[in-house]
Amino acid sequence: MDRRRFIANVIAVAGPFAGVACAGAQGGVKPVPGYGRLRPVADLRDGKVRLHLPDGFKYRSFSAAGERFSDGSTVPGRHDGMAAFSGPDGSAILIRNHEVNGPVGAFGDKDKAYDPMAGGGTSTLRVSRFGEVIQSAPSLNGTMMNCSGGPMAWRAWVSCEETVNGPDVADDFSGGDNAKLTRKHGYIFEVPVGRAATARPIKSAGRFPHESVAFDPSTGALYMTEDNFSFASGFYRYLPPKHPVQAGRLLDGGRLQMLAVKGAKRKDLSVGQRAGTTYETVWVDIDEPDPAFTGRPAYDEAVQAVGRQGREEGAAVFSRLEGAVFHQGVVYFVSTQGGDTAPGDTPPSGFGKGRGQVWAYETWSGRLKLVYESPRSATLDLPDNVTASKRGTLVLCEDGDGDNYLRGLTKSAEIFDFCRLEPISGDPGAEFAGSTFGPDGHTLYVNVQAKQGRSFAIWGPWERGLF
Repeated sequence: MDRRRFIANVIAVAGPFAGVACAGAQGGVKPVPGYGRLRPVADLRDGKVRLHLPDGFKYRSFSAAGERFSDGSTVPGRHDGMAAFSGPDGSAILIRNHEVNGPVGAFGDKDKAYDPMAGGGTSTLRVSRFGEVIQSAPSLNGTMMNCSGGPMAWRAWVSCEETVNGPDVADDFSGGDNAKLTRKHGYIFEVPVGRAATARPIKSAGRFPHESVAFDPSTGALYMTEDNFSFASGFYRYLPPKHPVQAGRLLDGGRLQMLAVKGAKRKDLSVGQRAGTTYETVWVDIDEPDPAFTGRPAYDEAVQAVGRQGREEGAAVFSRLEGAVFHQGVVYFVSTQGGDTAPGDTPPSGFGKGRGQVWAYETWSGRLKLVYESPRSATLDLPDNVTASKRGTLVLCEDGDGDNYLRGLTKSAEIFDFCRLEPISGDPGAEFAGSTFGPDGHTLYVNVQAKQGRSFAIWGPWERGLF
């Protein structure tokens, strides 16, 4: 790394790491000047209250499950991760995941599907800054459990399958018949802006329950999170054989690695610790990123096959790694159930007993730092997807047991409420997902994953606060 880039990176990361040593330990939602209290706001689409926002903010919902794409096909449900790219005439092009599990059949044109029996994938929409749909269509189909992913610098989205289902693996927790599937799942897929995906998996990037991807344009590395609900999860790095920006696409055949704490094999980072704790790290290679299964092993065995290789070499243990975003030389990623159980809180089910951690990995130095740890569910409850504003404030999507919020996390590790989801009758599992700012910063687009999921465009006086 040359001296100029080194200095630029030091300046970039000083802000996000400043003041985090004790802020998270105090807890409590702090008021942020300019935003203030949340109030019920009517959806400009139909007048129904779906979100609670600060004064001055408005929103419109769009592209709900069961509606029609521009080509006449049906919009699938389970809206999840999403990214926004610049479109013509000030519009935004959104690429959005659909986290559909089971051999339920592909949406859209089944002749283009990776696996015609799988119901997940992505849709691509061109929308205005005010959530008006201009054009929409399926862009990747026949994949499964497309949870999150990440935007790429060469105008593409990488979509992640959060499963290892396939005809070679026994049925998962849902009870769906894997024998009906025609292809193996558990991979990442590239979805270019402006055209349909090739539906070719990047197998060298691993077959495990992928969640999110954050791209480092300086090195061409893809940093990936794993959400292995019932078992230990890992933080991964995929090194393509050629820099994707130079290649114009993501190439298979690269190297998969897993993060380890230097001098501490299998360090358990899922447990509670003080915000500001820092670790020096190294990377260990995964020899079989796409393991071959024989005899249809139990799903619980197959889902650990890649991560177990890394941990045998000393890789660190995390709890349910979900959202990730690259911002100014740092990959911020979320451990949904990291930390300790606070007095009065009930431990969540699955691996990890806390209410959430936010980690920061400096790509240029290899340092890993705990930026924030939830002190209690009332402050932050199971963070999931994450994005960053231009000012570096993080937007955290909650996946909690009660009310679900969009919360902001500042550079000084102070947390605040920005938006609350109006409870949906008969659908207590509804949650926020896929937050992403439009290319000009005017609009925050976000999804609500529900029995009838939908997308939202939110806009207002951003300058009054810290987004």
